[in-house]
Amino acid sequence: MTSIDRRKFMKLMAGGTAAVATGSLLSACGTETTAAEPGFKLPKDFYDVPMKGTARILHTTDWHGQLLPVYFREPNVNLGVGDAYGRPPHVVGKKLLKAMGIEENSPEAYAYTYLNFDKEAARIGRTGGAAHMKTILDRLRAQAGGRENTITLDGGDLWQGSGTSLWTRGVDMVEMSNILGIDVMVGHWEFTYKEDEVLSNVALFKGDFIGQNVRVKPDSLFGDEYPALVEKYDGRGLFDEDSGHAFQPYVIKEINGARIAIVGQAFPRTANANPPEFFPDWSFGLREDDMVALVEKIRADESPDAVVLLSHNGMDVDIKMAERVPGLNAVFGGHTHDGMPKPVVVKNVSGGECLVTNAGSNGKYVGVMDFDIQGGELKGMSYKMLPIFTEAVPADPEMDAFIKQLRTTRYDEKIVESRNPDRFYSPDRVGKTYGEILDEKLAIADRTLYRRGNFMGTWDQVLCNALREEYDADIAMSAGVRWGTTTLKGDWITMEDVMTQCSMTYGETYVSEMTGEQLMNVLEQVADNLFDPDPYLQSGGDMVRVGGMDYTIDPSKKLFERLTEARLDNGDPIDPAKTYKVAGWAVVNRTPEGRLMWDVVRDYIVKNKGKDNVLHLPKINHPTLLNVNTNPGIADYPGKST
Repeated sequence: MTSIDRRKFMKLMAGGTAAVATGSLLSACGTETTAAEPGFKLPKDFYDVPMKGTARILHTTDWHGQLLPVYFREPNVNLGVGDAYGRPPHVVGKKLLKAMGIEENSPEAYAYTYLNFDKEAARIGRTGGAAHMKTILDRLRAQAGGRENTITLDGGDLWQGSGTSLWTRGVDMVEMSNILGIDVMVGHWEFTYKEDEVLSNVALFKGDFIGQNVRVKPDSLFGDEYPALVEKYDGRGLFDEDSGHAFQPYVIKEINGARIAIVGQAFPRTANANPPEFFPDWSFGLREDDMVALVEKIRADESPDAVVLLSHNGMDVDIKMAERVPGLNAVFGGHTHDGMPKPVVVKNVSGGECLVTNAGSNGKYVGVMDFDIQGGELKGMSYKMLPIFTEAVPADPEMDAFIKQLRTTRYDEKIVESRNPDRFYSPDRVGKTYGEILDEKLAIADRTLYRRGNFMGTWDQVLCNALREEYDADIAMSAGVRWGTTTLKGDWITMEDVMTQCSMTYGETYVSEMTGEQLMNVLEQVADNLFDPDPYLQSGGDMVRVGGMDYTIDPSKKLFERLTEARLDNGDPIDPAKTYKVAGWAVVNRTPEGRLMWDVVRDYIVKNKGKDNVLHLPKINHPTLLNVNTNPGIADYPGKST
C-alpha cells in the first residue's frame, strides 16, 4: 500500500463512518461466541474516578491491533528472579489478589488473574474494545473537568497483531488512535513495518511519536536515500541531525496550567528481537546514561512541574531504570503486558520517589494518574487502573462505525503479507471483505486456548502442531511472544483468532536440521533472556514454545545449566549428536521460503477437526519446572513442578 493509498484509506474510513449504522458491533461482524450471562452489572460508580489533583494522565498500551472486545486470560506463571522475586508483576492468582487488595470472585479478580477464567468469562464476558475504551476515556476526561485537563498516552505495540492491522500496514490503528484521542506514543512492533510505512503512519498520527533512544545511524545521515525519505514525510524520522534523534526525545504538555515533560523510550532491543531489514537506518538501545542526562537537562532548561517516562522497556527494566534515573516522577510502561492495579513505588539514587505502572494489553485496561500540582510543586500523585468490561460499557458511536466500515473494506490484490511478495500472496482472499475473511469458522475449541504465561500455552500447542504437520518435523518452535487473545472452550475458532496469534510482517515458516546439542543450546539461550537476574539483560518475552518435545527446566540455575531431561513425545531422549527436523517461524535474521504461518495454522485446524467440528489436542508439551513451588509467580501449573 503506497503512502497515497494510505491517505485515501484514511479518508475513506473517515467519510464512511457516518454512513454505517451503529448497533451491536460483534453481531454486525458475524462473530458468534459465548456471551456474558444476562444481568451482569457493575456498580454504577465503577468508572467514576473523581479528580484528585490538577492534571490527569490516561494510559493504555500494547493494543496489538485489537479493535474488537476480546477474551484474554492472564498468566498463572510469571516467575520473578533476582530482585524481582515475589515483586509485582511476578505474583499471580490469589497471591496477586491479596497483594492488591482485590476480592476473590469479583469482576476485578476476573480481569487481573486466570482464576476461574472459563466460568467468569461466561458470567462477565469480553474485555476491551476500542469503541468501549473511547466511552470510558471520554468519561474520565469529563470527570477531570475536560480534555484540557488531561493527556492520553500509549505505550506502543499499537499497530501490530491483527489481520486488519497487517493488511492496512497499521493505518487502521493510527485512525483508531486519532479517534480515541491519543496524544503521545512510543514504539516497538511499530518498527516491524518498513521505514517509509512507519514514517507515513507517524505523519498521519495526530499526536506526538517520541523516543529518546531511537537514533539515525551515522552512515544514513549523509546517504542519498534516507534524507529523501525523511523529506517525503515532512521531516519525520530525523528530529535532530546534530544529536541523531530520529524522533522527538520528549515533549512538554501543558495540562490545566501545569507543565509536564513526557520522555519517550522505545523497546531497547528492537534490533535484536525483530528483523533489522525493516529499519536499516535506525538504531535502538537502553541508553540509560543519555536518559539521565536528558532528564537533568529538562529539569534545568524547561522547569517542568513533573517529568514522566512513557516506556516500552518492560516492567522489570522500568523499575531498575526508575531506581537509577533521578528526576522521574512516574513511569507509564508497556511491553510485558502486565495488568497491575497498583504501581510499584521506587526510590531512586537521589532519594526521590517514582511510581512505576504497566497497563496490560489488548485495550483491556486504562490507567488513571492524577497529579496534584500547586504553585509549581508536585504535592502528590494518585493512581487507579480500570478494567474495561465490555458488557457494562456502551460503545462510542463514532468508533463503532469506524470499525464496522473497516471490516467492509475489500482485500486488495496489492496487499503484501510477506517479505517474499512475489512468492506469497493470497488470491483466494481478493474481493472478500476483511470481515468475511476474519469471520470464517474453522473448528470448535475442545478447551480454552490461551497463550500468556512463561511456558507453553494451549494456543501455542496448536501453532506447534501445525508446524510439525506442515513439515513432518520432529520438533517445532514458536516464539514466546505475549500477544495473542484467548478462545473459550466450546467457541468456534475463527480466522480472526488465528490472525491474533500469527499476524506479523515476517510470518514465513521454515524447517531446518539441528543436532540435539544445537537445539538445547538455543533453548538455554532463550531461557537466559527470560531468567537472567539482571533485567537489563532480559528480552521481556516468555520462553520459546516447543512442540513434540518435553523437558525439565530450573529457572534458578545459570546459563547452560537450566534444561535437562529433554525427550521427544515418543519418549526417546534428545541425543546431542543426532540430527532432528525442527520447524519454526518468525525468523529475525533471514527470510524463510515456507508458507505464511496463518495459512499453515488455518489448514491444520480445518484438516484436524473431527466430525463434530471439534479440534482435539491430544497433548500439551508443558515442561517440568524445578525449584519454583515457593515462588509466588506460579500457581495451578498444569505440568509437573517441584
